[in-house]
Amino acid sequence: METERAPDAVDAILAQWGRERPDLDCGPMGTIGRIKRCAALLQRRQEEVFSAYGMTSWEFDVLATLKRSGTPYRMAPTALFSSLMITSGTMTHRLKGLETRGLVLRVPHGDDARSVLVQLTPDGLDLIDRAVTAHVANQHRLLASTAAADLAAIDATLSRLLGVLEPGAQD
Repeated sequence: METERAPDAVDAILAQWGRERPDLDCGPMGTIGRIKRCAALLQRRQEEVFSAYGMTSWEFDVLATLKRSGTPYRMAPTALFSSLMITSGTMTHRLKGLETRGLVLRVPHGDDARSVLVQLTPDGLDLIDRAVTAHVANQHRLLASTAAADLAAIDATLSRLLGVLEPGAQD
């Protein structure tokens, strides 16, 4: 049984297309529009938490990726930029900024003298530990009004969609 919901901004867009192009089935536009709108609004709310810790979302992403890698919290730059889905040039620029702030450092790669690894500094580790605690609490707040069963259904559906959209997925 579906409950009534208030119209949202995407409904207005769909109504306009329905008027202008009644020959088109714009149903997918509604789904994709809502996903995009939710992503943008969630990003804005998450950035509020990051800024409280003096970080941008990309800085959080780099530090969090290093933290998730486990002790000693270091990765090869190529693994780091691949994980973050950014270019090597972008990664180089970002690492310089984090290095200047004393949050990461480049250390020699033990197996390959020609390359380096990126590692969290003690200050970087402390910052990401504090920020990720606040980030997770914020995520709980953002989703608190949605029932657990609804969140599980959304998660399962989005997981299937990612399976179709991500590189390497079957066409």
